[in-house]
Amino acid sequence: MKITDDIRYVGVTDRAIDLFEGQYRVPNGISYNSYVILDDRIAVMDTVDAHFTHEWLDRVTQVLAGREPDYLIVQHMEPDHAANILNFMRVWRNTTVVASQKAFAMMGQFFGEEFRDNRLVVGEGSTLSLGRHQLTFLTAPMVHWPEVIVTYDATDRVLFSADGFGRFGTPDDGMPWADEARRYYIGIVGKYGAQVAALLKKAAGLDVGMICPLHGPVLSGDEMTDALRLYRIWSSYTAESDGIVIAYTSVYGNTRHAVELLADGLRAGGAPEVRVYDLARCDLSQATADAFRFGKLVLATTTYNADIFPAMRTFLCGLTERNFRGRTVGLMENGSWAPMAAKVMRGILDECRDLTFAEPVVHLRSALSDSSRAELDALADALTREYRASRSDTANKHDLRALSRIGYGLYVVTTRDGERDNGLIVNTVTQVSDSPNRIAVTVNKQNLSYHTICKTGILNVNCLTEQTPFEVFETFGFRSGRTTDKFAGWTPLRSDNGLAFLPRYINALLSLRVEQTVDLGTHGMFICSVTEARVISDADSMSYRYYQERVKPKPETGGKSGYVCKVCGYVYEGDTLPDDFICPLCKHGAADFEKIR
Repeated sequence: MKITDDIRYVGVTDRAIDLFEGQYRVPNGISYNSYVILDDRIAVMDTVDAHFTHEWLDRVTQVLAGREPDYLIVQHMEPDHAANILNFMRVWRNTTVVASQKAFAMMGQFFGEEFRDNRLVVGEGSTLSLGRHQLTFLTAPMVHWPEVIVTYDATDRVLFSADGFGRFGTPDDGMPWADEARRYYIGIVGKYGAQVAALLKKAAGLDVGMICPLHGPVLSGDEMTDALRLYRIWSSYTAESDGIVIAYTSVYGNTRHAVELLADGLRAGGAPEVRVYDLARCDLSQATADAFRFGKLVLATTTYNADIFPAMRTFLCGLTERNFRGRTVGLMENGSWAPMAAKVMRGILDECRDLTFAEPVVHLRSALSDSSRAELDALADALTREYRASRSDTANKHDLRALSRIGYGLYVVTTRDGERDNGLIVNTVTQVSDSPNRIAVTVNKQNLSYHTICKTGILNVNCLTEQTPFEVFETFGFRSGRTTDKFAGWTPLRSDNGLAFLPRYINALLSLRVEQTVDLGTHGMFICSVTEARVISDADSMSYRYYQERVKPKPETGGKSGYVCKVCGYVYEGDTLPDDFICPLCKHGAADFEKIR
């Protein structure tokens, strides 16, 4: 198969496999991808699983068309990709093996051979010229083994991504990329979000037009763009979609019955999606993937041997070892005499960061009773409150408790000019009077949103929560609405004034109408009346301090001298920072810079 004029696909498809890595169901099989780059010198990118030795060697031979390969590049030593290194070298003995130092050590472990006479050790930033094609190697430790490298071909703008961006299934199965890629990522790479984020940061500096992974289809165009977006979400452990997962076990059916009633109550309460998994019977990898995909999770199980049902413990351990975090969790327990399940489940989840436990806990005593049914209804109400508040037909649009969400924090102000939604981050929203209610919002005049507000006279203030990921601040705070679609990848909701508001990460929405504008020089202050006020959730508001200490990545100054913006990390190089300096990224002034020490 032709990838580009010079790159050929020589991978194989395994349709006989039932369990990948001995645990993940793959009903559509899986591919082991390998590529050949044809140039003045020829590079073969990785090998395949041991079951396909001769099929793969035949494909490589056919593509070589009588030529000899110069390099075998080994990006990852897992046997499904590296099993045929020795077989390859027995056929083409003069080939140079290219890999990381750790990979050569692993070759000694697998094959008793480290190819000391035919090897090239590469590391971060190493390069290799094939003639027209210039390759650059980037280290990707723990994505998902420590020896991994990825390879960038600057000529054809191709990133050979090792196991990154792979998925279950085959290149030609016609399945949507995201579903099986999500299950693959969460199951296999999910523990290493920080390492994936580091690789994404490196890739962001490259002009990538195509991604060639070691499993699944080659990615390009919109599919590649969407894959990069999802990887940023997955690696940050933030929720991808709105919805609720119920994961349960049931011995005699009573817990299952309660779960079914809860699912009905969640759907009736406005939950956009509810997925229910019987952990004793379902594909655990799918249940785990959905627990990471959606923002809320309900766990329901029985007390079993003074502990919890084994399938539930396996599921919870799978979540914790993959760094489950930043979700809302509801609990339901069943016990006929000494119920322990809720306490045990909560104890297992204690090591997870930033979990919010919904109230109340539902307590079943053998079977549903009037009291446990009331708890069930109350839990359904608590879990769906923000969905009702987000919907125009069920929201209380005059809930002035929304004003209490205003503090010295960070907000997304959304606007609309004609057919285009826009938004920006502000930290200056204040209630200035309560009779009538007046809100002051201050916006830098350099921002497009300032001119839109002056033109339309309306705006929305989205009160952000502590669960807001840094990606939201990057999108709405560090990019211009003139060149960027701030809502790309989002499906915004709309208030009665027609403006967008964020479907997640907010605890209140205020729709405002401008009554007066005050000129503050570099900024303008809009004094506004409140036309709509919604309380979305009880989550804590994003304070400026919380953002600085817990959300914003530490600035990478790279040995530079000068001043760094405390808001976005922009580095101004120079001995003296001008008093009137404005950060080109976040538009904050000199007061928000500190000297690099």
